[in-house]
Amino acid sequence: MTMADQQTRKTGELTQAPETRELVATGQRRYVPNYAPKEMILDRGEGARMWDLDGNEYVDFGAGISVTSLGHGDPELAEALSAQASRLWHISNLYFAEPVVRLADELCEASFADRVFFCNSGAEANEAAIKLARKHASVHHGAEKNEIVTFQGGFHGRTIATVTATAQPKYHEGFGPLPEGFRYCDYNDVAALDAAIGERTCAVLVEPIQGEGGVVPAEDGFLAAVAERCRAHDALLMFDEIQSGLSRTGRLFAYQWEEGIVPDVVTIAKALGGGLPIGAMLAGAGASETLQPGSHGSTFGGNPIAAAVARVVLRKLRSDELLANVERQGERLRKRLAALHNEFGFIAEVRGKGLMLGAVLRDEWSGRAGELGEVCRRHGVLVLQAGPDVVRFLPPLNITDAELDDGMDRFADAVREAAKAEQGTEIG
Repeated sequence: MTMADQQTRKTGELTQAPETRELVATGQRRYVPNYAPKEMILDRGEGARMWDLDGNEYVDFGAGISVTSLGHGDPELAEALSAQASRLWHISNLYFAEPVVRLADELCEASFADRVFFCNSGAEANEAAIKLARKHASVHHGAEKNEIVTFQGGFHGRTIATVTATAQPKYHEGFGPLPEGFRYCDYNDVAALDAAIGERTCAVLVEPIQGEGGVVPAEDGFLAAVAERCRAHDALLMFDEIQSGLSRTGRLFAYQWEEGIVPDVVTIAKALGGGLPIGAMLAGAGASETLQPGSHGSTFGGNPIAAAVARVVLRKLRSDELLANVERQGERLRKRLAALHNEFGFIAEVRGKGLMLGAVLRDEWSGRAGELGEVCRRHGVLVLQAGPDVVRFLPPLNITDAELDDGMDRFADAVREAAKAEQGTEIG
C-alpha cells in the first residue's frame, strides 16, 4: 500500500483529477438518468480490490451486486475468454456451439434440471420462467390457470412482467397498466400463502433469500411449505436464485439449505459469467418440454464467449475449497460486524447466509444506509444497501483473510466517522 493510499484511509478523502471530473460530467450528461452512479471512474481490479482512474484503492464488498463472485482479474477466466474470442463470438441459436452445449450439460449434471434455456440477464431468465409457467398450465390445465404467486419484498427484474412480479409498489409507479395475473403474498407467512394460492395458480416464484428486499432469508420450513402447496395445486415451484445462487450462501443454490425440496424451475444469472452477461433458466423433467420451437427465444442467449467463461466459473464455484471459504469468511464477517456493534451500537441484527449478509441498522440510524455507504466509499471500501436501513455485503466468494480484514478495518473507520454525526441530520 502506498503512502497516498494510507493517507486516503486516514482522512476519508479521495483524490480526483480533472480527467475524472470530465468523464463523470460526460456520463451524467449522456446517460439516461435512471441510475445515480458515484462520482468516480473505476479502472481496474485484482481479487477483491479495485482502483479508480485516480489511483484510489477500494476493497470490493459488493462484487458488482453478486456478479464478480471470483473477484476481478481471475487468470483462468481471462484465459477462457481469450481462447474462445479467437475462435467464435456469435452463431445465433440456429446452430450448436461446443461451449454452450457443454455448459448446458454441466449445469444439468450439477442440479435438478433436465434442460436449460440461456439468456443474458436475470430479468430475462425470470421472463422465461413466467412464460414457461403459463404455457405449461395452458397446455395441461387450460388457459384459466394463469396466476403466479410472488412475495412482498421480493425482486425479480425490471422488464414489465418481472417488475409486476416484484411485489414492491415503488418499482411499479408510472409504468401502468401492469400485466394481470400476479398475486402478492407476505413472505414467511404460510397462512397468507394458503389464502393466495388456489386452482388458478400456475406457479409460485420465490427468492430463498430476498436480496433487494433487505437480505431476508426464508424461515425454517417455509420453502418446504411452499413446495407442498405447489404440489397440492399442480403449480410449478420456481426459485429465483439470481442473487442467492451459485454458491453465494455456501451451497450451489440457497434453497438447498432446506432438505428434500425439488423445484420445477430455477433462474440464475449474475455470478454465472463472472462478469460477462449470461443468465439461464433451469427446468426439471415436469416442465422442461414446455417451450417448443417458436415459443420463446433470445438473440444473444447462449453466447459462446460467455458460455466458455461460465464453464470455468461453474467449476470453480462448485469446488469444496471455495464452498469452505464462503462458510469461513461468512463467519469471520459476522464476528467483525458483532465487534463493531459492541463498540458503536448501530446494528439491530445481521441477516443472511454465507457471504450474502445484511446489517440492519438500529432505529437511531434508520434510513442512513446510503449515507453510510458513501462514507465507506471515501474510506476505500465499497458496500451496498438493500433499502434505506440495510447495509449489504456481497464480497467475492474467494476473498482472502487479508482482503476481508482490510475491508472491515476500512468499514470500521467509516462507522467511526459516521457515529460522530449520529445526532446530526447527515452522516459524513
